[in-house]
Amino acid sequence: MWRSLNPKIGLSGRLMVLTIAFVLISSIMIYVPSIAYFRLQYLNNKIAGAQIASLAVEAAQDNTLPVYLEAELLTNADVLAVAMRRDSVRFLMLSGDLPANIDAHFDLRNVGPLDAIMDAFGTLLAGDGRFIRAMNAPAHGGGDIIDIVMREAPLRHAMIDYSWKLAGLSLLISFFTASLIYVTLHTLMIKPIRNLTASMIGFRDQPEEARHEIRPSTRTDEIGVAERELSGMQNAVRQALKQKARLAQLGTAVSKINHDLRNILASVQMVSDRLLAVDDPNVRRLTPLLIGSVRRAIDLCADTLSYGGAREKPPRRLRFELSPLLDEIGASVCQPPHNQLQWVNATDARLEIDADPDHIFRMVQNLGRNAAQAMQGDGSVRLEACRSGPMVTLDVIDDGPGLSAIARENLFEPFAGSTSAGGTGLGLIIARDLARAHDGDLLLLRTGASGTVFRIEIPDSAISPFGRSTPFTKV
Repeated sequence: MWRSLNPKIGLSGRLMVLTIAFVLISSIMIYVPSIAYFRLQYLNNKIAGAQIASLAVEAAQDNTLPVYLEAELLTNADVLAVAMRRDSVRFLMLSGDLPANIDAHFDLRNVGPLDAIMDAFGTLLAGDGRFIRAMNAPAHGGGDIIDIVMREAPLRHAMIDYSWKLAGLSLLISFFTASLIYVTLHTLMIKPIRNLTASMIGFRDQPEEARHEIRPSTRTDEIGVAERELSGMQNAVRQALKQKARLAQLGTAVSKINHDLRNILASVQMVSDRLLAVDDPNVRRLTPLLIGSVRRAIDLCADTLSYGGAREKPPRRLRFELSPLLDEIGASVCQPPHNQLQWVNATDARLEIDADPDHIFRMVQNLGRNAAQAMQGDGSVRLEACRSGPMVTLDVIDDGPGLSAIARENLFEPFAGSTSAGGTGLGLIIARDLARAHDGDLLLLRTGASGTVFRIEIPDSAISPFGRSTPFTKV
């Protein structure tokens, strides 16, 4: 309906039109009883004037007046005849040129609201040539009934004039009320809604542009809540888009260097193999560690991009003793600049775990390096592992300063949960993904001024993934 009326009309315009319409409807509902009341008052005033004119007749000698005086009294009262009934006797007090027929008779003593309304509209719809008779009880006594005969045309014209005045006043009130409502609602609702709409449209077209983000007001009503929620949503989406764009750029960069890095590592592996022929004891002791690290790096480049698009290889599970692997990880972590770090392996040498050794190496190495960076190489990392039925838990405990509130809040968010300046926060994500690939998990048990404890849970391969613990991501 509104489109056919005006395809460009807005919410504020519709509101103003509806306000005017509702006020006019209310005015019409007021007009109907008002015009009926106006008619009754008009007739009662004529009857009161006729009563006053009749008093002059009663005061005259022999109740007679000169013809010119009687005509003047009728003219002033605007009636054609006045009669009075007293003690069941009717007296013709004043009389002029009476019509042959009276068109309508109205008894105002017991008129009801509906009859008054119907009589009023009957007067408005009638012509100007009718003669009517009206009667009512006189005011302040002086008889039983005052009865007048009059032309209806003056009454009808007075009612029409009153109707026009009331219509004009109603229109004025309607426009004034509609204007006040329009200005108020435009300020409180329409303008903020337009700002919300413009912000949503601009954000849809260019979500990366901060200029399209709405600036919430200090309002506490529904509009204020909508502004704040929209602002929060826009900020969250913008941050997510920036993060995804950074991950895409990272994936592209890693994919470009992946091929060249494999060639470089292959050359390093060839050189490290020749070191086995050197007789130096220190070289012979460190060379297996170097060869193992290079092999893992080559496998990592060949199989995965670690994060940002590629998936980890499924774990190649085998049952092995965990303690020697933890010693090997400690030797790789406690290298310069972290060579002062104390690596305490408190794991039972006979404890076996069903897992992929390379995945366990990467998980513990990432946690160990994070701890070393947090303590700036001056502290200790303690590893405690135990078996509870088919589940092996490995706790990595450091005595560092603990994680910051921001790091705890974004613990497993890339580029947001890093615990060191310039870090990416990918180490924890990689460790958790590797643990979950084993149907286990990586949990933050506690953190604070006394240190931080991460727990790795690795169930045996026969254990269902639905039986693992619920991870803690906030402390």
